[in-house]
Amino acid sequence: MTGKASGGARGPATPATVALTTAGIPFTAHTYEHHDTATNFGEEAAAELGLSAERVFKTLLVDAEGTLVVGVVPVSGRLDLKALAAAVGAKKASLADPALVERRTGYVVGGISPLGQRTAATTVVDASAASFASVFVSGGRRGFDIEIAPDDLVRATGGSYAAIRRD
Repeated sequence: MTGKASGGARGPATPATVALTTAGIPFTAHTYEHHDTATNFGEEAAAELGLSAERVFKTLLVDAEGTLVVGVVPVSGRLDLKALAAAVGAKKASLADPALVERRTGYVVGGISPLGQRTAATTVVDASAASFASVFVSGGRRGFDIEIAPDDLVRATGGSYAAIRRD
């Protein structure tokens, strides 16, 4: 099923797809073959779906002075921790512990969606997303991405845009 959009179907039922469907927010489900040897899940998604790495976004969770914050950045770049901290009014931020991330989101590393997380967190989407008609984020499992309009992503997460990417 490499790079296959699921057409009119909503793809696998995950908390992310349920949240979008419940909110009436349009999206397109895309499944692809996940390889167990992959270590960079976002780059794998971009390659398998035949997309530019600037259009596929990864979801990272950080600890911003004791508060869990979601940063959504293109897989072609890295998360600027200082910029994310500033965007949420914190002085510093560090990547959150993966075990904590899995417990708080309900997703496994490599399949963490910014949508439908078990515990809602402040979400910041890199401003570059707004330059695309649609972007791709994890649908809540490895091998499954959701295509969504950037403004819908921000609306669905209750998030905001900020320049949080660095090369």
